[in-house]
Amino acid sequence: MSAFLQEARALLAELVAIPTVSAEGRALREGAERVAGLLEALGLRAELQEGYGPPVVYAEGGEGEKTLLFYNHYDVQPPDPLELWESDPFALAEREGAWYGRGTHDDKGELVARLVALRLFREKHGFLPRVKFVVEGEEEVGSPHLADYVRDHRDLLRAEAILWEAGGVDAQGRPYLYAGLKGIVALELRVRTAAFDLHSSYGAVVENPIYRLARAVASLRDEEGRVLIPGFYERVRPLTPKEVEVLSEIPDESESLKSLFGVRDFLGGARNLEFNQRLYAEPCVNLNGFHAGYGGPGSKTVLPAEAFAKLDFRLVPDQDPEEVPELLRRHLEAQGFHDVEVVVLEKGEHPARSDLAHPFVGLARRALEEAFGARAVLYPNMAGSGPMYPFLHHLKAPAVGLGVGYPGSRVHSPNEHIRIADFERGTRALLRLLELYFLGG
Repeated sequence: MSAFLQEARALLAELVAIPTVSAEGRALREGAERVAGLLEALGLRAELQEGYGPPVVYAEGGEGEKTLLFYNHYDVQPPDPLELWESDPFALAEREGAWYGRGTHDDKGELVARLVALRLFREKHGFLPRVKFVVEGEEEVGSPHLADYVRDHRDLLRAEAILWEAGGVDAQGRPYLYAGLKGIVALELRVRTAAFDLHSSYGAVVENPIYRLARAVASLRDEEGRVLIPGFYERVRPLTPKEVEVLSEIPDESESLKSLFGVRDFLGGARNLEFNQRLYAEPCVNLNGFHAGYGGPGSKTVLPAEAFAKLDFRLVPDQDPEEVPELLRRHLEAQGFHDVEVVVLEKGEHPARSDLAHPFVGLARRALEEAFGARAVLYPNMAGSGPMYPFLHHLKAPAVGLGVGYPGSRVHSPNEHIRIADFERGTRALLRLLELYFLGG
């Protein structure tokens, strides 16, 4: 193993050992302090900034006229269920060419790759380029304080470009990068039709909340997945010719994903460009769960008193996550569902998409292709969500994500890991991007 991989392994082991589970509030300050220490060891000035949930680690330093801002997070998902782990989730393990542990990919491994890439740059070129870091501790619980933090510190964070938290290779081993993320708002629908559960014989005269809520949920979209809420699509920004071009260049993975997922077909039979547009450039509503009544073994002749459903909306520019719940309420009332309560579960995130024609996007793609020796796949934005919007909105700079993972990394699942070969190539791609950005070649 090369010296830089040995260094990376040691750094990653330090971070994985700290159980920074934000959902449980565990070890967050300890994790923030350790991250600050690693950034200071790199030669940056680091501090813990308070008042926005767990400490935000901010660091800056280096030389040059241009500045590159890195966004990462030090918190991780809970390790449960523990019995499915083959090794201690908070002790880095190496087997079969991979590093295992909670956070090895999301997001501690990605942070370590950036630290190592900067060290390699300094060793090769004799100086540290001008960089800034924002490393938060609430990403895994929706980053509820980050938008306020970025707004209040926009002058401090000012940079010409932003490198987002993660990336890697796709299922065929092709390197990929992305320039945005969908927005999200998570909701719960609740309905109660009686003060308490009743004998099922009263189903002849008492409304069942399951029927009631099922009809309400069914009114939200058609059979092809198009959302039926009036006004829902009004703010959707039309795709630019460049965005359509990029979507058309994404390899069609619909058939392989259909087999992998074990589904009969995709909504509307989508393939090729239509598949990519639906997945990456169109909003949707998804039902996460439906809960009511008895679900145990055998039968229980009961008429439940209440039912509730959890759902989320994935949004695209320029939809507003604060507007969607109100549109939903109006729709339900217009359909006669005045008794269905709409509860927002957490603060939503705005969608974000950088200008795909920006030179930094081209530099990031070139860096990947030079490091991997293969054509890089560019996504206008990923289908998932994250707190990118405040950075684009307040800093007016493009953001690009690339990194060291792969689809089998088991992010958020037991036995999370990264392949060492992916880490090495991803780190060298980061180094090449630093060279292209700061040295011009």
